[in-house]
Amino acid sequence: MQSRTHTCGELRLEHVGQQVQLAGWMENVREVGASLAFVVVRDFYGKTQLVIQDETLIRQIKGINKESTVSVTGTVRERASKNPNQPTGDIEVVPDSITVLGKCRYNELPFEINRSREADEAQRLKYRYLDLRNPAVKQNIILRCEVIAAIRKAMLEHGFLEITTPILTASSPEGARDYLVPARKHPGKFYALPQAPQQFKQLLMTSGFDRYFQIAPCFRDEDARGDRSPGEFYQLDMEMAFADQEDVFAILEDVLPPIFAHYGKYNIASAAPFRRIGYTEAMETYGTDKPDLRIDLSAKDITDLVCDTEFAPFRDGDTVKAVAISCCGLTRKQIDKLCADVEVQAGAKPYWFRMDENGVLAGGVTKFVEPLKDVLAERLNLAPGCLVVIAAGKKELAQKVIGVSIKQFGAAVPGHMDRERYEFCWIVDFPMYEIGEESGELEFCHNPFSMPSGGLEVLLQAERGEIDPLSITADQYDLVCNGVELSSGAVRNHDPEIMIKAFEMVRLGEEDVRRKFPAMYNAFCYGAPPHAGIAPGIDRMVMLLAGEESIREIIPFPMNKSAQDVMMGAPSAVEQKQLDELNIAITCEPEA
Repeated sequence: MQSRTHTCGELRLEHVGQQVQLAGWMENVREVGASLAFVVVRDFYGKTQLVIQDETLIRQIKGINKESTVSVTGTVRERASKNPNQPTGDIEVVPDSITVLGKCRYNELPFEINRSREADEAQRLKYRYLDLRNPAVKQNIILRCEVIAAIRKAMLEHGFLEITTPILTASSPEGARDYLVPARKHPGKFYALPQAPQQFKQLLMTSGFDRYFQIAPCFRDEDARGDRSPGEFYQLDMEMAFADQEDVFAILEDVLPPIFAHYGKYNIASAAPFRRIGYTEAMETYGTDKPDLRIDLSAKDITDLVCDTEFAPFRDGDTVKAVAISCCGLTRKQIDKLCADVEVQAGAKPYWFRMDENGVLAGGVTKFVEPLKDVLAERLNLAPGCLVVIAAGKKELAQKVIGVSIKQFGAAVPGHMDRERYEFCWIVDFPMYEIGEESGELEFCHNPFSMPSGGLEVLLQAERGEIDPLSITADQYDLVCNGVELSSGAVRNHDPEIMIKAFEMVRLGEEDVRRKFPAMYNAFCYGAPPHAGIAPGIDRMVMLLAGEESIREIIPFPMNKSAQDVMMGAPSAVEQKQLDELNIAITCEPEA
Protein backbone atom coordinates (compact mmCIF):
# COMPACT_ATOMS: atom_id res chain seq x y z
CA MET A 1 0.00 0.00 0.00
CA GLN A 2 3.07 2.26 -0.20
CA SER A 3 2.43 5.32 1.98
CA ARG A 4 -1.02 4.24 3.20
CA THR A 5 -2.55 1.47 5.26
CA HIS A 6 -6.04 1.91 3.79
CA THR A 7 -7.69 3.64 0.87
CA CYS A 8 -10.09 6.55 1.26
CA GLY A 9 -13.03 4.34 0.32
CA GLU A 10 -12.22 1.46 2.64
CA LEU A 11 -12.77 2.46 6.26
CA ARG A 12 -15.91 1.27 8.09
CA LEU A 13 -17.20 0.98 11.66
CA GLU A 14 -15.05 -2.13 12.25
CA HIS A 15 -11.98 0.08 11.87
CA VAL A 16 -12.96 2.39 14.76
CA GLY A 17 -10.07 2.86 17.14
CA GLN A 18 -7.41 1.85 14.61
CA GLN A 19 -4.41 3.97 13.74
CA VAL A 20 -4.44 4.43 9.95
CA GLN A 21 -2.52 6.22 7.23
CA LEU A 22 -4.37 7.62 4.21
CA ALA A 23 -3.14 9.38 1.09
CA GLY A 24 -5.05 11.34 -1.52
CA TRP A 25 -6.15 14.72 -2.80
CA MET A 26 -7.43 17.35 -0.39
CA GLU A 27 -10.85 17.95 -1.91
CA ASN A 28 -12.47 20.36 0.49
CA VAL A 29 -11.85 22.27 3.73
CA ARG A 30 -14.59 23.64 5.99
CA GLU A 31 -13.54 25.62 9.04
CA VAL A 32 -15.89 25.97 12.00
CA GLY A 33 -14.37 28.59 14.24
CA ALA A 34 -10.71 28.62 15.23
CA SER A 35 -10.52 25.16 16.74
CA LEU A 36 -12.54 22.90 14.42
CA ALA A 37 -12.21 22.05 10.75
CA PHE A 38 -13.52 19.33 8.45
CA VAL A 39 -11.38 18.12 5.54
CA VAL A 40 -12.38 15.68 2.80
CA VAL A 41 -9.58 13.58 1.31
CA ARG A 42 -10.24 11.75 -1.96
CA ASP A 43 -8.36 9.01 -3.78
CA PHE A 44 -9.23 6.62 -6.61
CA TYR A 45 -11.36 4.47 -4.30
CA GLY A 46 -13.47 7.02 -2.47
CA LYS A 47 -13.55 9.80 0.14
CA THR A 48 -12.87 10.05 3.86
CA GLN A 49 -13.69 12.93 6.19
CA LEU A 50 -11.07 14.21 8.58
CA VAL A 51 -12.01 16.08 11.74
CA ILE A 52 -9.25 18.45 12.91
CA GLN A 53 -9.43 19.82 16.42
CA ASP A 54 -5.76 20.66 16.82
CA GLU A 55 -5.07 24.37 16.25
CA THR A 56 -1.58 23.66 14.89
CA LEU A 57 -2.99 21.32 12.23
CA ILE A 58 -5.74 23.82 11.42
CA ARG A 59 -3.13 26.51 10.79
CA GLN A 60 -1.23 24.02 8.62
CA ILE A 61 -4.17 23.17 6.35
CA LYS A 62 -4.91 26.87 5.86
CA GLY A 63 -1.68 27.01 3.88
CA ILE A 64 -2.52 24.01 1.69
CA ASN A 65 -4.42 24.65 -1.53
CA LYS A 66 -7.25 22.34 -2.52
CA GLU A 67 -6.24 19.43 -4.79
CA SER A 68 -2.82 19.13 -3.16
CA THR A 69 -1.91 15.52 -2.42
CA VAL A 70 -1.46 14.74 1.25
CA SER A 71 -0.62 11.88 3.58
CA VAL A 72 -2.66 11.67 6.76
CA THR A 73 -1.93 9.63 9.89
CA GLY A 74 -4.68 9.44 12.49
CA THR A 75 -7.28 7.45 14.41
CA VAL A 76 -10.64 6.22 13.11
CA ARG A 77 -13.70 7.10 15.16
CA GLU A 78 -17.45 6.79 14.71
CA ARG A 79 -19.20 9.85 13.31
CA ALA A 80 -21.83 11.48 15.46
CA SER A 81 -23.63 12.76 12.37
CA LYS A 82 -23.48 9.97 9.81
CA ASN A 83 -23.72 10.42 6.03
CA PRO A 84 -25.79 7.53 4.58
CA ASN A 85 -24.97 8.63 1.01
CA GLN A 86 -21.26 7.98 1.41
CA PRO A 87 -19.73 4.49 1.86
CA THR A 88 -17.38 5.85 4.54
CA GLY A 89 -20.14 8.00 6.03
CA ASP A 90 -20.22 6.14 9.36
CA ILE A 91 -16.67 7.06 10.32
CA GLU A 92 -14.18 9.91 10.36
CA VAL A 93 -10.46 10.17 10.98
CA VAL A 94 -8.90 12.39 13.63
CA PRO A 95 -5.42 13.16 12.26
CA ASP A 96 -2.21 13.31 14.26
CA SER A 97 -0.17 14.56 11.32
CA ILE A 98 -0.64 15.79 7.76
CA THR A 99 2.17 15.75 5.21
CA VAL A 100 2.01 17.44 1.83
CA LEU A 101 3.15 15.01 -0.87
CA GLY A 102 2.40 17.13 -3.91
CA LYS A 103 1.52 20.80 -3.59
CA CYS A 104 -1.13 22.39 -5.79
CA ARG A 105 0.45 25.74 -6.58
CA TYR A 106 -2.72 27.47 -7.77
CA ASN A 107 -5.30 29.10 -5.52
CA GLU A 108 -7.94 28.92 -8.26
CA LEU A 109 -8.74 25.79 -10.29
CA PRO A 110 -10.00 25.94 -13.91
CA PHE A 111 -13.24 24.39 -12.66
CA GLU A 112 -14.63 22.75 -9.57
CA ILE A 113 -13.56 19.11 -9.71
CA ASN A 114 -16.87 17.56 -8.67
CA ARG A 115 -18.75 19.75 -11.17
CA SER A 116 -16.29 19.51 -14.04
CA ARG A 117 -18.93 18.10 -16.40
CA GLU A 118 -20.68 21.45 -16.23
CA ALA A 119 -17.54 23.27 -17.39
CA ASP A 120 -16.77 24.40 -20.93
CA GLU A 121 -15.59 21.41 -22.99
CA ALA A 122 -12.46 23.21 -24.17
CA GLN A 123 -11.42 23.72 -20.53
CA ARG A 124 -12.21 20.11 -19.70
CA LEU A 125 -10.03 18.85 -22.55
CA LYS A 126 -7.18 21.24 -21.78
CA TYR A 127 -7.15 20.17 -18.12
CA ARG A 128 -8.27 16.60 -18.71
CA TYR A 129 -6.08 15.34 -15.85
CA LEU A 130 -8.19 17.48 -13.50
CA ASP A 131 -11.44 16.52 -15.21
CA LEU A 132 -10.59 12.84 -14.65
CA ARG A 133 -10.29 13.45 -10.90
CA ASN A 134 -14.07 13.84 -10.88
CA PRO A 135 -15.35 10.41 -9.75
CA ALA A 136 -18.27 10.64 -12.19
CA VAL A 137 -15.90 11.19 -15.12
CA LYS A 138 -13.46 8.57 -13.89
CA GLN A 139 -16.26 5.99 -13.67
CA ASN A 140 -16.68 5.98 -17.45
CA ILE A 141 -13.02 5.06 -17.88
CA ILE A 142 -13.35 2.31 -15.28
CA LEU A 143 -16.42 1.04 -17.15
CA ARG A 144 -14.44 1.01 -20.39
CA CYS A 145 -11.73 -1.09 -18.76
CA GLU A 146 -14.25 -3.56 -17.33
CA VAL A 147 -16.08 -3.92 -20.64
CA ILE A 148 -12.88 -4.58 -22.57
CA ALA A 149 -11.84 -7.18 -20.00
CA ALA A 150 -15.23 -8.89 -20.29
CA ILE A 151 -15.05 -8.88 -24.11
CA ARG A 152 -11.54 -10.30 -24.06
CA LYS A 153 -12.58 -13.07 -21.67
CA ALA A 154 -15.62 -13.98 -23.77
CA MET A 155 -13.67 -14.09 -27.03
CA LEU A 156 -10.99 -16.32 -25.54
CA GLU A 157 -13.70 -18.63 -24.23
CA HIS A 158 -15.04 -18.91 -27.78
CA GLY A 159 -11.69 -20.14 -29.06
CA PHE A 160 -10.37 -16.89 -30.54
CA LEU A 161 -6.68 -16.01 -30.41
CA GLU A 162 -5.69 -12.44 -29.61
CA ILE A 163 -3.15 -11.39 -32.23
CA THR A 164 -1.82 -7.86 -32.66
CA THR A 165 -1.29 -6.53 -36.17
CA PRO A 166 1.11 -3.81 -37.44
CA ILE A 167 0.60 -0.12 -36.77
CA LEU A 168 3.02 1.04 -39.47
CA THR A 169 1.78 -0.28 -42.80
CA ALA A 170 1.14 0.71 -46.41
CA SER A 171 -1.44 3.24 -47.53
CA SER A 172 -4.47 1.65 -49.17
CA PRO A 173 -7.79 3.03 -50.41
CA GLU A 174 -10.23 2.07 -47.64
CA GLY A 175 -12.72 4.94 -47.72
CA ALA A 176 -11.19 7.50 -45.34
CA ARG A 177 -8.02 9.59 -45.36
CA ASP A 178 -4.85 7.95 -44.11
CA TYR A 179 -2.51 9.33 -41.49
CA LEU A 180 0.89 9.19 -43.18
CA VAL A 181 4.24 8.65 -41.47
CA PRO A 182 7.39 9.62 -43.39
CA ALA A 183 9.98 6.86 -43.73
CA ARG A 184 13.38 8.34 -42.79
CA LYS A 185 15.38 5.53 -44.39
CA HIS A 186 13.34 5.65 -47.58
CA PRO A 187 13.17 9.30 -48.70
CA GLY A 188 9.94 10.28 -50.42
CA LYS A 189 8.06 7.25 -49.15
CA PHE A 190 5.53 6.93 -46.35
CA TYR A 191 4.02 4.45 -43.98
CA ALA A 192 0.34 4.77 -43.13
CA LEU A 193 -1.39 4.15 -39.82
CA PRO A 194 -4.03 1.46 -40.41
CA GLN A 195 -7.62 2.60 -40.89
CA ALA A 196 -8.45 -0.93 -39.68
CA PRO A 197 -6.57 -4.24 -39.53
CA GLN A 198 -8.77 -5.45 -42.41
CA GLN A 199 -6.11 -6.82 -44.73
CA PHE A 200 -3.97 -8.26 -41.95
CA LYS A 201 -6.82 -10.19 -40.38
CA GLN A 202 -7.77 -11.65 -43.75
CA LEU A 203 -4.13 -12.59 -44.30
CA LEU A 204 -4.19 -14.37 -40.94
CA MET A 205 -7.08 -16.47 -42.25
CA THR A 206 -5.04 -17.41 -45.32
CA SER A 207 -2.15 -18.24 -42.96
CA GLY A 208 -4.15 -20.98 -41.29
CA PHE A 209 -5.34 -19.24 -38.13
CA ASP A 210 -8.94 -20.17 -37.46
CA ARG A 211 -10.30 -17.49 -35.12
CA TYR A 212 -8.63 -14.11 -34.58
CA PHE A 213 -9.50 -11.06 -32.51
CA GLN A 214 -7.88 -7.99 -31.02
CA ILE A 215 -8.94 -4.76 -29.36
CA ALA A 216 -7.56 -2.89 -32.33
CA PRO A 217 -6.57 0.76 -32.63
CA CYS A 218 -7.70 2.33 -35.92
CA PHE A 219 -6.61 5.64 -37.39
CA ARG A 220 -8.68 7.75 -39.77
CA ASP A 221 -8.28 11.39 -40.69
CA GLU A 222 -11.99 12.25 -40.58
CA ASP A 223 -14.23 14.79 -38.95
CA ALA A 224 -15.69 14.35 -35.47
CA ARG A 225 -19.31 13.51 -34.68
CA GLY A 226 -21.15 12.78 -31.48
CA ASP A 227 -20.51 9.06 -31.96
CA ARG A 228 -17.14 9.34 -33.71
CA SER A 229 -13.82 10.50 -32.32
CA PRO A 230 -11.46 12.11 -34.83
CA GLY A 231 -8.05 10.59 -35.30
CA GLU A 232 -8.21 7.25 -33.55
CA PHE A 233 -10.68 4.77 -32.16
CA TYR A 234 -10.76 1.17 -30.98
CA GLN A 235 -12.77 -1.79 -32.20
CA LEU A 236 -13.32 -5.43 -31.34
CA ASP A 237 -11.78 -6.76 -34.53
CA MET A 238 -12.58 -10.40 -35.28
CA GLU A 239 -12.38 -12.84 -38.19
CA MET A 240 -13.32 -16.50 -38.59
CA ALA A 241 -12.09 -19.01 -41.17
CA PHE A 242 -14.42 -21.55 -42.84
CA ALA A 243 -17.28 -19.38 -41.62
CA ASP A 244 -20.28 -17.57 -43.02
CA GLN A 245 -22.65 -14.84 -41.87
CA GLU A 246 -24.49 -17.13 -39.47
CA ASP A 247 -21.28 -18.06 -37.66
CA VAL A 248 -20.41 -14.40 -37.07
CA PHE A 249 -23.95 -13.64 -35.90
CA ALA A 250 -23.88 -16.55 -33.45
CA ILE A 251 -20.68 -15.33 -31.79
CA LEU A 252 -21.77 -11.73 -31.25
CA GLU A 253 -25.29 -12.71 -30.23
CA ASP A 254 -23.70 -14.81 -27.49
CA VAL A 255 -20.96 -12.35 -26.46
CA LEU A 256 -22.69 -8.95 -26.41
CA PRO A 257 -26.09 -9.30 -24.65
CA PRO A 258 -24.65 -10.46 -21.28
CA ILE A 259 -22.08 -7.64 -21.36
CA PHE A 260 -24.73 -5.02 -22.17
CA ALA A 261 -27.14 -6.37 -19.55
CA HIS A 262 -24.44 -6.50 -16.86
CA TYR A 263 -22.51 -3.31 -17.49
CA GLY A 264 -25.11 -1.11 -19.15
CA LYS A 265 -27.16 1.73 -17.77
CA TYR A 266 -30.14 -0.49 -18.58
CA ASN A 267 -30.17 -4.17 -17.61
CA ILE A 268 -32.28 -5.45 -20.50
CA ALA A 269 -30.65 -6.42 -23.81
CA SER A 270 -31.97 -8.27 -26.84
CA ALA A 271 -31.69 -12.03 -26.63
CA ALA A 272 -30.48 -14.12 -29.56
CA PRO A 273 -31.36 -14.24 -32.33
CA PHE A 274 -31.33 -10.52 -33.04
CA ARG A 275 -33.92 -9.26 -35.49
CA ARG A 276 -32.70 -9.20 -39.10
CA ILE A 277 -33.85 -6.44 -41.42
CA GLY A 278 -32.97 -6.13 -45.08
CA TYR A 279 -31.36 -2.86 -46.12
CA THR A 280 -34.18 -1.98 -48.51
CA GLU A 281 -36.81 -2.81 -45.89
CA ALA A 282 -34.99 -0.70 -43.29
CA MET A 283 -34.88 2.32 -45.60
CA GLU A 284 -38.53 1.97 -46.61
CA THR A 285 -39.87 1.24 -43.12
CA TYR A 286 -37.62 3.32 -40.87
CA GLY A 287 -36.00 5.79 -43.28
CA THR A 288 -32.55 4.73 -42.09
CA ASP A 289 -30.21 1.74 -42.04
CA LYS A 290 -29.68 2.43 -38.32
CA PRO A 291 -33.19 2.02 -36.86
CA ASP A 292 -33.81 2.48 -33.16
CA LEU A 293 -36.13 -0.43 -32.44
CA ARG A 294 -37.01 0.96 -29.02
CA ILE A 295 -39.35 3.26 -30.99
CA ASP A 296 -42.56 1.61 -32.17
CA LEU A 297 -43.10 3.92 -35.17
CA SER A 298 -42.69 3.00 -38.84
CA ALA A 299 -43.26 4.71 -42.17
CA LYS A 300 -45.75 3.98 -44.95
CA ASP A 301 -45.51 5.04 -48.58
CA ILE A 302 -48.44 7.25 -49.60
CA THR A 303 -47.06 8.49 -52.92
CA ASP A 304 -49.89 6.93 -54.93
CA LEU A 305 -52.52 8.51 -52.67
CA VAL A 306 -51.31 12.11 -52.76
CA CYS A 307 -49.71 12.45 -56.20
CA ASP A 308 -52.74 14.32 -57.59
CA THR A 309 -53.16 16.82 -54.76
CA GLU A 310 -52.78 20.56 -55.27
CA PHE A 311 -49.90 20.66 -52.80
CA ALA A 312 -46.77 20.93 -54.96
CA PRO A 313 -44.34 19.04 -52.67
CA PHE A 314 -46.70 16.02 -52.69
CA ARG A 315 -47.56 16.34 -56.36
CA ASP A 316 -44.02 16.86 -57.62
CA GLY A 317 -42.04 14.68 -55.22
CA ASP A 318 -41.23 11.21 -56.52
CA THR A 319 -41.63 9.73 -53.01
CA VAL A 320 -43.98 10.67 -50.18
CA LYS A 321 -43.61 8.86 -46.84
CA ALA A 322 -45.79 9.21 -43.75
CA VAL A 323 -45.70 8.07 -40.14
CA ALA A 324 -48.79 8.01 -37.94
CA ILE A 325 -48.20 8.73 -34.25
CA SER A 326 -51.04 7.65 -31.99
CA CYS A 327 -52.08 9.35 -28.75
CA CYS A 328 -50.10 12.47 -29.60
CA GLY A 329 -50.85 15.31 -27.21
CA LEU A 330 -48.21 17.71 -28.52
CA THR A 331 -49.17 21.34 -29.04
CA ARG A 332 -48.77 23.03 -32.41
CA LYS A 333 -45.77 24.92 -31.04
CA GLN A 334 -44.13 21.68 -29.97
CA ILE A 335 -44.83 20.06 -33.34
CA ASP A 336 -43.37 23.01 -35.23
CA LYS A 337 -40.26 22.93 -33.02
CA LEU A 338 -39.73 19.22 -33.72
CA CYS A 339 -40.25 19.79 -37.45
CA ALA A 340 -37.58 22.51 -37.34
CA ASP A 341 -35.21 20.12 -35.57
CA VAL A 342 -35.83 17.53 -38.28
CA GLU A 343 -35.07 20.11 -40.97
CA VAL A 344 -31.73 20.94 -39.35
CA GLN A 345 -30.71 17.28 -39.24
CA ALA A 346 -32.20 16.04 -42.50
CA GLY A 347 -31.95 19.06 -44.77
CA ALA A 348 -35.68 19.44 -45.42
CA LYS A 349 -38.75 19.96 -43.27
CA PRO A 350 -41.59 17.48 -42.83
CA TYR A 351 -45.28 18.38 -43.13
CA TRP A 352 -48.06 17.32 -40.79
CA PHE A 353 -51.72 17.13 -39.97
CA ARG A 354 -53.63 15.55 -37.11
CA MET A 355 -56.90 13.81 -36.40
CA ASP A 356 -58.59 15.28 -33.34
CA GLU A 357 -60.59 13.36 -30.75
CA ASN A 358 -63.71 13.72 -32.88
CA GLY A 359 -62.06 12.23 -35.96
CA VAL A 360 -61.73 15.62 -37.70
CA LEU A 361 -58.52 16.47 -39.56
CA ALA A 362 -56.86 19.72 -38.47
CA GLY A 363 -53.64 21.72 -38.71
CA GLY A 364 -50.71 21.72 -41.09
CA VAL A 365 -51.54 20.47 -44.61
CA THR A 366 -55.09 19.43 -43.74
CA LYS A 367 -56.75 21.34 -46.60
CA PHE A 368 -54.73 19.35 -49.14
CA VAL A 369 -55.36 15.91 -47.63
CA GLU A 370 -58.95 16.36 -46.41
CA PRO A 371 -60.41 14.79 -49.59
CA LEU A 372 -58.18 11.75 -49.01
CA LYS A 373 -59.19 11.25 -45.39
CA ASP A 374 -60.69 7.79 -45.82
CA VAL A 375 -57.89 6.26 -47.91
CA LEU A 376 -55.23 7.79 -45.68
CA ALA A 377 -57.00 6.52 -42.58
CA GLU A 378 -57.00 3.00 -44.03
CA ARG A 379 -53.36 3.11 -45.21
CA LEU A 380 -52.04 4.64 -41.99
CA ASN A 381 -54.46 3.03 -39.51
CA LEU A 382 -55.53 6.46 -38.27
CA ALA A 383 -57.53 6.89 -35.10
CA PRO A 384 -58.63 9.95 -33.11
CA GLY A 385 -55.62 11.58 -31.46
CA CYS A 386 -53.19 10.64 -34.26
CA LEU A 387 -50.54 13.00 -35.59
CA VAL A 388 -49.32 12.29 -39.13
CA VAL A 389 -45.85 13.49 -40.16
CA ILE A 390 -45.08 13.47 -43.89
CA ALA A 391 -41.85 13.69 -45.91
CA ALA A 392 -41.78 14.38 -49.64
CA GLY A 393 -39.11 14.75 -52.32
CA LYS A 394 -36.60 12.58 -54.08
CA LYS A 395 -36.53 9.10 -52.60
CA GLU A 396 -33.29 9.45 -50.64
CA LEU A 397 -34.33 12.79 -49.15
CA ALA A 398 -37.85 11.63 -48.28
CA GLN A 399 -36.43 8.56 -46.54
CA LYS A 400 -33.94 10.64 -44.57
CA VAL A 401 -36.57 13.17 -43.47
CA ILE A 402 -39.03 10.51 -42.35
CA GLY A 403 -36.22 8.61 -40.59
CA VAL A 404 -35.21 11.65 -38.56
CA SER A 405 -38.90 12.40 -37.90
CA ILE A 406 -39.43 8.91 -36.47
CA LYS A 407 -36.45 9.43 -34.18
CA GLN A 408 -37.44 12.93 -33.02
CA PHE A 409 -41.17 12.40 -32.58
CA GLY A 410 -40.75 8.86 -31.22
CA ALA A 411 -38.58 10.22 -28.41
CA ALA A 412 -40.83 13.23 -27.76
CA VAL A 413 -44.30 11.63 -27.72
CA PRO A 414 -44.88 9.60 -24.53
CA GLY A 415 -45.55 5.90 -24.99
CA HIS A 416 -43.68 5.37 -28.25
CA MET A 417 -40.16 4.70 -26.97
CA ASP A 418 -39.03 2.14 -24.41
CA ARG A 419 -35.82 3.89 -23.44
CA GLU A 420 -34.51 1.58 -20.75
CA ARG A 421 -33.28 -1.33 -22.85
CA TYR A 422 -30.74 -2.24 -25.53
CA GLU A 423 -32.34 -3.33 -28.79
CA PHE A 424 -30.03 -4.96 -31.30
CA CYS A 425 -30.70 -5.75 -34.93
CA TRP A 426 -28.78 -6.88 -37.98
CA ILE A 427 -29.11 -4.92 -41.21
CA VAL A 428 -28.44 -7.36 -44.06
CA ASP A 429 -28.48 -7.59 -47.86
CA PHE A 430 -26.74 -4.32 -48.62
CA PRO A 431 -26.53 -3.37 -52.31
CA MET A 432 -23.21 -4.32 -53.88
CA TYR A 433 -23.21 -1.43 -56.35
CA GLU A 434 -24.66 2.04 -56.77
CA ILE A 435 -24.55 4.85 -59.31
CA GLY A 436 -21.96 7.39 -58.18
CA GLU A 437 -23.28 10.90 -57.60
CA GLU A 438 -20.27 12.52 -59.26
CA SER A 439 -19.32 9.92 -61.88
CA GLY A 440 -22.82 8.87 -62.89
CA GLU A 441 -21.38 5.37 -63.36
CA LEU A 442 -21.51 2.09 -61.49
CA GLU A 443 -19.44 2.11 -58.29
CA PHE A 444 -19.06 -0.09 -55.21
CA CYS A 445 -21.70 0.85 -52.66
CA HIS A 446 -19.82 -0.22 -49.53
CA ASN A 447 -16.98 -2.72 -49.02
CA PRO A 448 -15.55 -3.86 -52.38
CA PHE A 449 -14.22 -7.06 -50.80
CA SER A 450 -17.60 -8.38 -49.68
CA MET A 451 -18.79 -11.55 -51.38
CA PRO A 452 -21.63 -10.82 -53.80
CA SER A 453 -24.71 -12.85 -52.89
CA GLY A 454 -24.83 -15.50 -55.59
CA GLY A 455 -21.08 -15.46 -56.17
CA LEU A 456 -19.60 -15.48 -59.67
CA GLU A 457 -22.82 -16.49 -61.39
CA VAL A 458 -24.73 -13.36 -60.40
CA LEU A 459 -21.87 -11.18 -61.68
CA LEU A 460 -21.86 -13.04 -64.99
CA GLN A 461 -25.63 -12.58 -65.28
CA ALA A 462 -25.17 -8.84 -64.82
CA GLU A 463 -22.35 -8.82 -67.36
CA ARG A 464 -24.61 -10.55 -69.89
CA GLY A 465 -27.35 -8.01 -69.22
CA GLU A 466 -29.72 -10.61 -67.76
CA ILE A 467 -30.08 -8.71 -64.47
CA ASP A 468 -29.53 -5.14 -63.33
CA PRO A 469 -26.17 -4.76 -61.53
CA LEU A 470 -27.96 -2.52 -59.00
CA SER A 471 -30.04 -5.54 -57.94
CA ILE A 472 -26.95 -7.44 -56.76
CA THR A 473 -26.66 -7.61 -52.98
CA ALA A 474 -23.57 -8.32 -50.90
CA ASP A 475 -23.07 -10.73 -48.02
CA GLN A 476 -22.52 -7.67 -45.85
CA TYR A 477 -24.15 -6.79 -42.55
CA ASP A 478 -24.30 -4.02 -39.96
CA LEU A 479 -24.88 -4.44 -36.24
CA VAL A 480 -27.12 -1.68 -34.86
CA CYS A 481 -28.06 -0.97 -31.23
CA ASN A 482 -30.52 1.73 -30.18
CA GLY A 483 -30.10 3.56 -33.46
CA VAL A 484 -26.29 3.52 -33.33
CA GLU A 485 -24.27 1.56 -35.89
CA LEU A 486 -21.84 -0.47 -33.83
CA SER A 487 -20.17 -2.25 -36.69
CA SER A 488 -20.02 -3.32 -40.31
CA GLY A 489 -18.94 -6.78 -41.33
CA ALA A 490 -19.06 -9.14 -44.25
CA VAL A 491 -18.42 -12.53 -45.70
CA ARG A 492 -15.20 -11.82 -47.57
CA ASN A 493 -14.63 -12.30 -51.27
CA HIS A 494 -11.80 -14.83 -50.97
CA ASP A 495 -11.83 -16.09 -54.58
CA PRO A 496 -9.54 -14.16 -56.97
CA GLU A 497 -11.75 -14.98 -59.96
CA ILE A 498 -14.85 -13.57 -58.29
CA MET A 499 -12.85 -10.61 -56.99
CA ILE A 500 -11.59 -9.66 -60.44
CA LYS A 501 -15.06 -9.97 -61.95
CA ALA A 502 -16.51 -7.77 -59.18
CA PHE A 503 -13.92 -5.07 -59.91
CA GLU A 504 -14.44 -5.35 -63.67
CA MET A 505 -18.03 -4.26 -63.07
CA VAL A 506 -16.67 -0.87 -61.97
CA ARG A 507 -14.13 -0.63 -64.81
CA LEU A 508 -11.12 -1.91 -62.85
CA GLY A 509 -9.08 -4.91 -63.88
CA GLU A 510 -6.79 -7.53 -62.39
CA GLU A 511 -3.78 -5.22 -62.57
CA ASP A 512 -5.63 -2.56 -60.58
CA VAL A 513 -6.37 -5.08 -57.83
CA ARG A 514 -2.81 -6.39 -57.84
CA ARG A 515 -1.42 -2.86 -57.61
CA LYS A 516 -3.71 -1.62 -54.83
CA PHE A 517 -3.91 -4.80 -52.73
CA PRO A 518 -0.86 -6.88 -53.66
CA ALA A 519 -0.42 -8.92 -50.48
CA MET A 520 -4.05 -9.90 -50.11
CA TYR A 521 -4.58 -10.73 -53.78
CA ASN A 522 -1.42 -12.83 -53.97
CA ALA A 523 -2.26 -14.63 -50.73
CA PHE A 524 -5.69 -15.55 -52.06
CA CYS A 525 -4.03 -17.08 -55.11
CA TYR A 526 -2.36 -19.61 -52.79
CA GLY A 527 -5.68 -21.03 -51.60
CA ALA A 528 -7.71 -18.99 -49.12
CA PRO A 529 -10.45 -20.40 -46.90
CA PRO A 530 -13.93 -18.87 -46.92
CA HIS A 531 -13.92 -16.36 -44.08
CA ALA A 532 -16.07 -13.71 -42.49
CA GLY A 533 -15.75 -11.12 -39.78
CA ILE A 534 -16.89 -7.94 -38.13
CA ALA A 535 -15.49 -5.20 -35.89
CA PRO A 536 -17.85 -3.56 -33.36
CA GLY A 537 -16.61 -0.20 -32.11
CA ILE A 538 -15.44 -0.28 -28.50
CA ASP A 539 -15.92 3.46 -28.04
CA ARG A 540 -19.51 3.38 -29.31
CA MET A 541 -20.36 0.34 -27.19
CA VAL A 542 -19.08 1.96 -24.01
CA MET A 543 -20.87 5.21 -24.91
CA LEU A 544 -24.16 3.30 -25.09
CA LEU A 545 -23.45 1.38 -21.90
CA ALA A 546 -22.65 4.57 -20.01
CA GLY A 547 -25.70 6.36 -21.41
CA GLU A 548 -23.55 9.19 -22.78
CA GLU A 549 -24.40 11.40 -25.77
CA SER A 550 -20.80 12.20 -26.69
CA ILE A 551 -18.10 9.64 -27.36
CA ARG A 552 -15.51 11.97 -25.79
CA GLU A 553 -16.97 11.19 -22.36
CA ILE A 554 -15.66 7.60 -22.45
CA ILE A 555 -12.18 8.21 -23.92
CA PRO A 556 -9.40 8.91 -21.41
CA PHE A 557 -7.68 11.64 -23.44
CA PRO A 558 -9.93 12.64 -26.36
CA MET A 559 -9.25 15.16 -29.08
CA ASN A 560 -11.60 18.05 -29.71
CA LYS A 561 -13.89 18.35 -32.71
CA SER A 562 -11.03 19.79 -34.77
CA ALA A 563 -8.81 16.76 -34.13
CA GLN A 564 -6.60 18.71 -31.70
CA ASP A 565 -5.20 17.50 -28.41
CA VAL A 566 -5.33 20.84 -26.60
CA MET A 567 -3.82 19.29 -23.46
CA MET A 568 -0.63 18.10 -25.20
CA GLY A 569 -0.64 20.74 -27.92
CA ALA A 570 -0.96 18.31 -30.82
CA PRO A 571 -0.62 18.61 -33.72
CA SER A 572 2.40 20.84 -33.32
CA ALA A 573 5.24 22.28 -35.35
CA VAL A 574 8.55 20.43 -35.24
CA GLU A 575 12.16 21.54 -35.52
CA GLN A 576 13.70 22.09 -38.94
CA LYS A 577 16.30 19.41 -38.12
CA GLN A 578 13.56 16.80 -37.89
CA LEU A 579 12.08 17.90 -41.20
CA ASP A 580 15.49 17.76 -42.88
CA GLU A 581 16.07 14.19 -41.65
CA LEU A 582 12.77 13.18 -43.24
CA ASN A 583 13.29 15.14 -46.46
CA ILE A 584 10.12 17.13 -45.84
CA ALA A 585 9.56 20.73 -46.88
CA ILE A 586 6.75 22.82 -45.40
CA THR A 587 5.04 24.75 -48.21
CA CYS A 588 2.72 26.86 -46.04
CA GLU A 589 2.93 28.82 -42.83
CA PRO A 590 2.02 26.66 -39.81
CA GLU A 591 -1.08 27.67 -37.86
CA ALA A 592 -0.46 30.00 -34.95
